[in-house]
Amino acid sequence: MTSKKTPAPADEIQQLRDTLNDWSYRYYTLDDPSVPDAEYDRAFRRLQELEEAHPDLVTDDSPTQRVGDAPLDAFEEVRHAVPMLSLGNAFNDQELRDFDQRVRERLDVSGPVDYVAEPKLDGLAVSLVYENGRLVRGATRGDGETGEDITANVRTIDSIPLRLRGDNPPTLLEVRGEVVMPHSGFRDLNRRQEEAGHKTFANPRNAAAGSLRQLDSRITAERPLEFYAYSVARLEGEPWPDTHSAMLDRLRELNLRVNGEVRRCRGIDALLDFYNDIQERRERLDYDIDGVVYKVDRFDWQRDLGFVSRAPRWAIAHKFPAQEELTVLNDVDWQVGRTGALTPVAKLEPVQVGGVTVSNATLHNIDEIRRLDIRVGDTVVIYRAGDVIPKVVKTVPERRPDNAREIHLPERCPVCDSEILRADDGVVARCTGGLICGAQRREAIKHFASRRAMDIDGLGDKLVDALVDQELIDNVADLYKLKAEDVAGLERMGEKSAANLMAALEASKHNSLSRFLFALGILQIGEETAKALADCFGDLEAIRHAPLMLFLQVPDVGGEVARAIAAFFAEDHNEKVIDDLLAAGVTPASDGVPSRRFVDALTLAGFLRGAKFLGMPLSGVGDKTLETLGRHYRALDDLLEAVEAGEDDTDTGVKAATLEKLKEGLRADDWLARLRAAEAYAAKLAAKAPAGAADERPLEGETWVLTGTLSRLTRGEAKERLESLGAKVAGSVSKNTARVVAGEAAGSKLAKAEKLGVEVMDEDTFVHFLAGHGIALPEQ
Repeated sequence: MTSKKTPAPADEIQQLRDTLNDWSYRYYTLDDPSVPDAEYDRAFRRLQELEEAHPDLVTDDSPTQRVGDAPLDAFEEVRHAVPMLSLGNAFNDQELRDFDQRVRERLDVSGPVDYVAEPKLDGLAVSLVYENGRLVRGATRGDGETGEDITANVRTIDSIPLRLRGDNPPTLLEVRGEVVMPHSGFRDLNRRQEEAGHKTFANPRNAAAGSLRQLDSRITAERPLEFYAYSVARLEGEPWPDTHSAMLDRLRELNLRVNGEVRRCRGIDALLDFYNDIQERRERLDYDIDGVVYKVDRFDWQRDLGFVSRAPRWAIAHKFPAQEELTVLNDVDWQVGRTGALTPVAKLEPVQVGGVTVSNATLHNIDEIRRLDIRVGDTVVIYRAGDVIPKVVKTVPERRPDNAREIHLPERCPVCDSEILRADDGVVARCTGGLICGAQRREAIKHFASRRAMDIDGLGDKLVDALVDQELIDNVADLYKLKAEDVAGLERMGEKSAANLMAALEASKHNSLSRFLFALGILQIGEETAKALADCFGDLEAIRHAPLMLFLQVPDVGGEVARAIAAFFAEDHNEKVIDDLLAAGVTPASDGVPSRRFVDALTLAGFLRGAKFLGMPLSGVGDKTLETLGRHYRALDDLLEAVEAGEDDTDTGVKAATLEKLKEGLRADDWLARLRAAEAYAAKLAAKAPAGAADERPLEGETWVLTGTLSRLTRGEAKERLESLGAKVAGSVSKNTARVVAGEAAGSKLAKAEKLGVEVMDEDTFVHFLAGHGIALPEQ
């Protein structure tokens, strides 16, 4: 009788790894366990024994290698190759129907659209990167652009494979998903915490977030965390599927767990059925969800729909109604924000809402307080939706005590004792102290120094507080008057830290104009609006002195934002700070040339519409009439001549009665002077702009895509250079893509470009192209 041959250690180790990975796939991904836990544990212990006996055979993707070694000192920063975007929200059925209608209108589709509906898991969003099938990085979402490297921690989560399933995994896969803590595991964890005399967690989301951000991965390994994949950011080495649902199927094949509740739905009614069904079953699920996410299924339609600001037009989160509780309003504090706006904050008798203890809530503004007739001492209803700041939504009048006190808007700022004024809209109340107000000053300086603004390395919140407390700085311009010896004398600072700060301040003097504008903290001016202003006007001085009506012509700038820009530059103290910054050597980098596209948009028709929007009395004169007159006459004096004639305008077909109303509007207040000022300013900009259509931004309106690895410059550098020429740089190829720049190892984007007939440049051609537009790269 022949005895059975014992396999070699390497063969047995590989066999055990394959078996354990297969069992994990069936357990986590298919939700179909094939063996009892005891059998899995026996195989796992046998693998441990073999690896201990043969340490040279241990690999980092072995099922035994999930727990890290020594704790980290701190998490490393990770820059996401593809930003982790936020979603717009729908809070009721009508808002969801409006979303579906917008999708169909933009796609020009009359029938129902296919969506994928997914539970909105209430955990922590993470990014996982696999190279050739191996997990190489895990990162938190952070601010969407930059997160923290938590690779050691995600490796401890059993439902995250260390190696993808299959013989031919993608060469690169970046998958996005949510880490959650199930209710059962949360209860067990809190029981263990209580028994050990440690602090318990308020809810599963806090427990998951805290566990995932442990510097010691051995602690994370003890926490009951689970992962669910919901999207892919990057895929190379295999074709990109046609639909989101097909992508999720591919993730399942690779042993990446996808939530079992995910469904493909056709049309709005199917989405609402899914929402109502899962909301009814919400309490029976073993994890927290705070709504449903809907995504257009077809990727080509997603690309056509694109994005607005930092949110996709092809997806939306349908939030569940918030949980509400009753409590007592003990008092009201008035907080002053960075822009001087006063916000009433309710001081509440602490109450549990959705597993979180709430003692403060927003009251919005004094008008909302009056509308709801809220008084100190009232019993009030508190509303909390997910991470949304809790708010007071109504009172319970029958429980009002006799000594309830009315709430009044302060006449003086609670921080600096400056006068409080109401804004023109009658809603927002602001402190008039501006940059002298302690609340505004600190926040203004912190914003100015932040990474996306002037990016002054080393100037963190605590140091700003110390500089203000020691009266070393009073506003942002004072930063550039600091001396190293003054800074070195502060707590936790020294000569080296002070020298580094001085160097960072010096370096920040030469930031771009768009960064500088964003850093000023102008109300409602984000990064994109700051870029638009810089691109349109070309330099700081042109923006500082521009009439309000010109701001209305800037792309994506509406009336409220235009007013905020004009009001900021109209304030003497703001102008003084800017003058001090420039005197200190801050030189916002710009080419000094207005955009030809913007200048060409500064027409009389646009100014007339803008004047009407801003309040010029033109009752009975429609926008279409203003457009007709503005297009025909183009210059204000020519239009005035026609208006003064007092008869029907046969050239435009506009009646004399309408022209008389226009004349009355122009004569009212100072509207004629304002229109003249706008026209004159536009003429000055036009004289500085490039002639004809050969704009200084020759790629204006074009969409480019970068793919593969570039050797002469990074993708970020390539993007900056293309944007300086006016191009928009997108992350995916479509029929609207103008060109694709393909570096080494270009994958599916290159294939898509070739399929669509999109022009493709290699790196050498791209560098030559940039040089032809005056952009030379440094020698290697």
